[in-house]
Amino acid sequence: MISKNTNKFYIFGITLIATLGGLLFGYDTAVISGAVEPIKVFFHINEMNYGDLANFYHGATVSSALLGCILGSAVSGILASGLGRKRSLMLAALLFLVSALGSAFPETFFFTENTPVSTLLVSFNIYRIIGGVGVGLASAICPMYIAEIAPAEIRGKLVSWNQFAIIFGMLVVYFVNFFIVKGRDAEWINAIGWRYMFASESIIAALFGIMLFLVPETPRYLALSGHEEKAFHILTKINGFDKAKEVLRDIRETVNEKKSKLLAYGWKVLIVGILLSIFQQAVGINVVLYYAPTIFKSLGFGNDAAMWQTVIMGFVNIIFTLIAIFTVDKFGRKPLLIIGSVGMAVGMFSIGLLAYFDTIGIGTLIFIIIYSASFMMSWGPICWVLISEIFPNTIRGKAVAIAVAAQWISNFIVSSTFPALASFSVPFTYILYGIMSILSALFVWKIVPETKGKTLEEISGMWKK
Repeated sequence: MISKNTNKFYIFGITLIATLGGLLFGYDTAVISGAVEPIKVFFHINEMNYGDLANFYHGATVSSALLGCILGSAVSGILASGLGRKRSLMLAALLFLVSALGSAFPETFFFTENTPVSTLLVSFNIYRIIGGVGVGLASAICPMYIAEIAPAEIRGKLVSWNQFAIIFGMLVVYFVNFFIVKGRDAEWINAIGWRYMFASESIIAALFGIMLFLVPETPRYLALSGHEEKAFHILTKINGFDKAKEVLRDIRETVNEKKSKLLAYGWKVLIVGILLSIFQQAVGINVVLYYAPTIFKSLGFGNDAAMWQTVIMGFVNIIFTLIAIFTVDKFGRKPLLIIGSVGMAVGMFSIGLLAYFDTIGIGTLIFIIIYSASFMMSWGPICWVLISEIFPNTIRGKAVAIAVAAQWISNFIVSSTFPALASFSVPFTYILYGIMSILSALFVWKIVPETKGKTLEEISGMWKK
């Protein structure tokens, strides 16, 4: 139960600002969805200009931000340890802003306006990669920042709000793109409309950057950097005077016990973090998110029905993420992850069997929703909670960077192999993801520790033992 001395309004305000990074994460990764065809037309990505490689260049352009995501997450540990958590988030906000405006107007500073040439396509991809670096930084540092600020009793709930912001950002941009193109002809969309889609992100990025001036650096980072007075001031503001002394004492002990060697606490903690990331992607969630309209169409639904069912899934995802937010600190991390894994396995095995018997209908939609709902109330938010909290203070920046980089690499592998797997056998593909769901449950049951209600310093002590 949260302490009566905890300044709830202050901590919730800080969390709300930090989760704008998560919202930008979702917004930036999904904004491309409305511009897939317009950028193909605008940049003349066709067989006349690129021959047999036209589809490759188009696919590479659509997914180019993913390269930045991998790079951003990989360097997040260095930046979080060197610049601090707060200034690293400020850098992410700047990268989001530059990417949004640069992607919308890639000819600015370099090329003649409205000249769709091959070099302009390179410029567009560079700006998208810059945005991807921002996503990579935000994906690692936002949950880390919230975890290091939050009281132990509500840390799971507060970190889970970041996942809600990611899903909400994706849903928002679907509607933004819809209203941008509503009532417009294809010529306007291909020439100008797609620019508005990317430029719209700059509003949230600017707001995020400005609002970050109102939040403090995390007390854990300040203590690690030798600024204990500042750390104590922030802890007092969050927890009250007596609790702040206790927390600072625990932080001081972890700082003195171990220095920042990555393997100071052994291999197991790092392996658990990496496997959490890998399993979150190996269960196939991004296949469902990225390819949902294509999946629905391949299962026999029309274009309009496919888009509406994707929107329905978006609302389902939000509802079940909220369930995770309000239960993670009550039921614990492990039970939710195991229940979610079982639900995902039921969904994927059922979809695979329906596909095998060529029985396509409303049942397929129901099991896709069961799968998605199971993920969103478990592995979606809870994986981020665990990654943000299981690593000891002195190695958290580096270890989170490795775990999140593993997650983006797994994302790329799973997403890029889905078309080939589906062309080989659709039933086999979904059954494979079902098997991975079962393995994820066994992994959590046997290896992952429960961290509910423990301070970050108590979790560090678990690994020391």
